[in-house]
Amino acid sequence: MGSMNFSGISVTKLPRIEVVGGDVLHALKETDLDFHTFGEAYFSFVNYNHIKAWKKHNEMTMNLIVPIGKVKFVFFNNFKKEFLTHVIGNKNYARIAVPPGIWFGFKGIAKEPSLILNISNILHDNNEVERKDIKEIKFNW
Repeated sequence: MGSMNFSGISVTKLPRIEVVGGDVLHALKETDLDFHTFGEAYFSFVNYNHIKAWKKHNEMTMNLIVPIGKVKFVFFNNFKKEFLTHVIGNKNYARIAVPPGIWFGFKGIAKEPSLILNISNILHDNNEVERKDIKEIKFNW
């Protein structure tokens, strides 16, 4: 895949519309620059202080949103041995678009379980995902 840098990762502040009885939180529209195609959307919980790492999608573009809780996402550039971190959640409501080829992990940093939504451009396929044990990429979580 050649050298990979973080230039493909983008963070977009998302609208949160205050509505009596409960707010509306936008996620992704087909008119957004980060929208490519739709494959599937799925939710994942991460508990407080729990780390889920490391994974790399070779074909999937992810759009990660945290409507409940707070999550620290860590991206690893394997070629330059550099890290990039972003924290998003209920109070910092945003979407992180992640192109294929980037190693990543995440940690729940809210006291309650955090909910992550991934809106991806393809269906999940175990054959396009690579995984490493958390100890294989050294990061001070």
